[in-house]
Amino acid sequence: MQLMVRARGSMAVAREDVRTVVAQLNPGIGLQLDAMDSQIQEILMPERLMATLSGFFGGLATLIAMVGLYGVMSYMVMRRRSEIAIRMALGADRVAVVRMVLRESAILVALGAVLGLALSVLAARWVSTLLFGLSPGDPLTLAVSAAALGVAAACASYLPARRAARVSPMMALRE
Repeated sequence: MQLMVRARGSMAVAREDVRTVVAQLNPGIGLQLDAMDSQIQEILMPERLMATLSGFFGGLATLIAMVGLYGVMSYMVMRRRSEIAIRMALGADRVAVVRMVLRESAILVALGAVLGLALSVLAARWVSTLLFGLSPGDPLTLAVSAAALGVAAACASYLPARRAARVSPMMALRE
């Protein structure tokens, strides 16, 4: 049997009062007194664990996406090394080369973001029971996540873009 007692004041005083009253009625009754806060914490523990794990795996997925984009952009810069060298030999400055590489990266990220946002809205409908306080197509959440991925993509693309800008036209053309 569970009994809920609402008390004003100190929890310790309320526990002692309940124990005294129960002991007067029947000294053989065993009691386990828990505060409502601890029961709520216990009930919400699986949901908090899932939220923490989801956040961790989301961060891990972002890191893997950054490494993948870095690899793709590095490969692209390496393959286009002679083209970049010719551009620089014809007068393109380092800023223009960095801008070109970052623009191409932004196009890839924009296409991925549009596709990802569409798929996330569709997938959110299936997991809508797990979303607490959010609608499946919450625009603020989608905008913040797209912006965060855009920043991560810019960070991952900057190093290959800088490397492309440091290409020596003479060395690249000799290769």
